[in-house]
Amino acid sequence: MTERQVCAGRGGPPYGMLRRGLRAGAVEWALARVPTPRSTPFAVGYLAVVGATTTFAQLADPDLVRRLQEASSSDGHNLLQHPLRALLLSGFWVAGPDWVPYLWAFALTVAPLERRVGPVRAAAVFAAGHIGATLLSQGVVIVGVESGRLEPAAMDYLDIGVSYGVLASLGALAGLLRPAGRVAVLALAAGLIAEQIAGDRDLVTGVGHPAALLAGVALWRWLRRWDGSRPHRSRLGAPSARPRSAAAPASAPGRSVVLDRF
Repeated sequence: MTERQVCAGRGGPPYGMLRRGLRAGAVEWALARVPTPRSTPFAVGYLAVVGATTTFAQLADPDLVRRLQEASSSDGHNLLQHPLRALLLSGFWVAGPDWVPYLWAFALTVAPLERRVGPVRAAAVFAAGHIGATLLSQGVVIVGVESGRLEPAAMDYLDIGVSYGVLASLGALAGLLRPAGRVAVLALAAGLIAEQIAGDRDLVTGVGHPAALLAGVALWRWLRRWDGSRPHRSRLGAPSARPRSAAAPASAPGRSVVLDRF
């Protein structure tokens, strides 16, 4: 056997197969995280509704769109007169004509959270952020108007969008990550909120966005019980045992079960 054949036999085909395996694994990992109606029905369904209202807002008569958005707005007057309608419908519009940023927002926050805790709990987090931040921010506006610190017109400022739900999902998702990822996500969210507050100087945004993020953080303990990507502990603190088949070999001596810690 020549030297060239020996080198090819040692580092050729096995190395090539390893590279192909790594590429296939990366592609499978990425495809597994693409939102689909089957894996993330809440995120995809909500995006479809928001996409429909955004398309309608671009194509329909501007006066009709304005009237519908004003009727859906969660401003102070609507909350006092039609609270359920305002809280529900205000989350089905986006602030602005562009829908693509919300596609990425849902893909990177709501969908990952839904994959880990399920659609029902992901929807609950989204609703908690949207409703809680809306009530708190508009409550500040109402108190400000009643005390004379804000002009009465502040009660009628249009308040629609999905940002509260998205931020709550981001805050909740951070609690399911490892410590390093958790700190990075929360730091990024805090930086984005601070930049937006400094640029807009809007009272509703300044109160609502931090409140929505904190609403997600407040749900960490509840969500960790249902995180499907982590092993769970029994009530006594030991890892929950899985049933073993009769032919399952015993664990090798010296090995122990490693659990991710929060």
